[in-house]
Amino acid sequence: MFRRTFWFTTGVAAGVWATTKVNRKLKHLTPESLARTAGNKAIEAGHRIKDRAVGFALDVRDNMAVREAELGEALGINENPELPAPRRFAAIENRNNPKYVEGSAYQTYPYNRNEDH
Repeated sequence: MFRRTFWFTTGVAAGVWATTKVNRKLKHLTPESLARTAGNKAIEAGHRIKDRAVGFALDVRDNMAVREAELGEALGINENPELPAPRRFAAIENRNNPKYVEGSAYQTYPYNRNEDH
């Protein structure tokens, strides 16, 4: 009697466990669940790629600065040379204009609408 009861409860427990496992697996295989899982994995992959790209860009920038310093030393351009004085743009000045005033970069004219008529 106990033997039959033992095997009966063991069979019921195994059936409940197997049914639960199969139902969980079926829920994971629904289209919505598969789409959600794929989306999460894609987001994680994107974050990994972004982190690697940022690390690569920082390494490139650091190595670029080191190489620029090496080239500057090799060419002797690391010293701070005196820069030439800033020049005025010749396009601003119009020496042919009779209203041109020597020494002023920007010429101001009175506003008169009747001047051309």
